Amino acid sequence: MMAPKSWLKIVPALLWLLALLLAGSIVSQLPLATVADTIETLSSTQWLIWIYINLGIILVATQRWWVLTDMLKLPVRFSELLMLRQAGQAVSFMTPGPQFGGEPLQIFWLYKRSKLPIHSALLTVGLDRFYELWINFGVLLLSSTLLLISPRIAFAHGQKIVPTLLILLLTLSLLGWLLLKKPERILAWIKRVTHHWQDHPRLQNIETHWQRMSYDLHYVMTQQQTALLKAFLLSILGWLGLLGELWLLLTFLDLNVDLSTFLTILVAMRLAFLLPLPGGLGTLEASLFWVFQYLSLPTSAVLGLIALMRLRDVVMLLAGLCCLRALQFRE
Repeated sequence: MMAPKSWLKIVPALLWLLALLLAGSIVSQLPLATVADTIETLSSTQWLIWIYINLGIILVATQRWWVLTDMLKLPVRFSELLMLRQAGQAVSFMTPGPQFGGEPLQIFWLYKRSKLPIHSALLTVGLDRFYELWINFGVLLLSSTLLLISPRIAFAHGQKIVPTLLILLLTLSLLGWLLLKKPERILAWIKRVTHHWQDHPRLQNIETHWQRMSYDLHYVMTQQQTALLKAFLLSILGWLGLLGELWLLLTFLDLNVDLSTFLTILVAMRLAFLLPLPGGLGTLEASLFWVFQYLSLPTSAVLGLIALMRLRDVVMLLAGLCCLRALQFRE
């Protein structure tokens, strides 16, 4: 049987191999002729605007994380969080369903490189992910509800999607309430799940870590409302950036769409990313082809949109891997 240390040496190599295979798979599926044609049609001004919007989205998300770490008085620099975020995003992109996957890496590096207590690292990453997921589902629920009541678009399966999203949002809210008001119930559940490993040295102090995290969370909720509001507003600002980027890409392709059409494209894309495939590979393309056909939009436009979005994804993935490599080099 292979020793744990040997596995730790193999995992980074497997991550790099998976990343290169995923990037190669994305590139191989791109309509390269369309990519070249689309790139040629974009002016330098359009490229700069697109780049600045994406940089802005990244910086706003990192700023939200920094606000959450700062309110806990954790000594972490913005530049460190930026690298951690991009490295985590790269790992998440490679995992089934690009919503999760990089969080353990982020917690590990906050604990090892920034010398944060485990409960503090877990809390700051958990709060950041809670904001992101809650706002994501909230925007998706609002968009789906607007489409459901829209007289212009027949929102197929909307009567199933909207209640499902509402349940997910309420479940997240209930989890947050339990974490704040009834932490002992969650601790009891964790103990039941991990009772087979209670003798492991990493789990012997789990109750102490949990109590400290509960204390920090209570402190945040009672004395740091301004910071929590700032993090919420930054989440909204980040989503405005995502909406602005999609609208910008559609204008690049000479598609002047109304609100209902825009929301239909948005909902189809976001639902595709919820399916359990790395990077939404295949699901995003299928959803966009379907929605463009449903809306009677030109096929050349959907090819151009897919090309631009996947080109951005490859750049983001490679940038995240560079950050991951830099973190490993500094270890």
